[in-house]
Amino acid sequence: MKLVSIVFSFKDEEKNLPELVSRVTKVLVQQKNWNYELIFVNDASTDKSETILTELQKSYPITIINMSRNFGVAPCVIAGFKQAKGDAVVYMDSDLQDPPELIEKLIAEYDKGADVVHTVRTKRLGETKTRLFLTNIAYRLINFFSDINLPINAGDFKLISRRALDKILELQEFRPYIRGLSVWVGFKQSIVYYVRDPRRHGASHIPLFGPAPIADVVTGITAYSLKPLYIGVILGLFSILVSLLLIVHTFYSKISGLSAFGSAGILIAISFFSGIILISQGIIGIYIARIFEQVRGRKKYVIKDIKLHETNK
Repeated sequence: MKLVSIVFSFKDEEKNLPELVSRVTKVLVQQKNWNYELIFVNDASTDKSETILTELQKSYPITIINMSRNFGVAPCVIAGFKQAKGDAVVYMDSDLQDPPELIEKLIAEYDKGADVVHTVRTKRLGETKTRLFLTNIAYRLINFFSDINLPINAGDFKLISRRALDKILELQEFRPYIRGLSVWVGFKQSIVYYVRDPRRHGASHIPLFGPAPIADVVTGITAYSLKPLYIGVILGLFSILVSLLLIVHTFYSKISGLSAFGSAGILIAISFFSGIILISQGIIGIYIARIFEQVRGRKKYVIKDIKLHETNK
């Protein structure tokens, strides 16, 4: 019998957890030749989520990993990956927007030989047009600048084989972009298309214009490419060209008796070149920050405790 590990990263999902466990289990018990384990990584929830999971643990093979504080989705997922024992690992959100019934198709693709099975959303019900538009732009920006080809609208719901997962876990990136790592690691990739449901209960913990989505885009770009650094070079060359044109214009104005640039023109030129300098320094600063985070050797997360199911003790 093969084992599939289902990893959930969650924070304050007390209303969704009972239905989530019930639906996931209903799908997994129907998979022939597969056993399963459920790994819930608690990102410092403040509601009754842990209590509910502890009660569910009496009836289901659930492992609960409690973080010492809020670390964010990626560190929690990595913590779940390290605890997983499965031949294949599925990780997904806990808000029931991604239908658990799709796990059957992910396993079917794995059985056909796929090492990484992405789920791509053809529709995202319950989300505003603004959010959909900006999300689409974010994916295209990552693909344009980075050296990976991230499937458009592929989220955090995917299956990863044991051999691909082991390679991901060998990497020691402090701020991992798991969607990108699942592509970067290679092996046979597959896609399953689906319609994403609206959130069942509660509100999203990741606001559209919050720091987390912006950080994801920046990490997705800078973690897999040096192309943004070339923007500074291109802007520098462009500024030199503009400077030469301004010099030529100034000499021509003097020789022909025309008035040269006044204070307004000087202010515009200074503002233009200052903007280019700040953009270039900002891009370099992002890369330096990533280097700093990496070399100081700090752990990605701290686990408070792990509550194992009886069969795993």
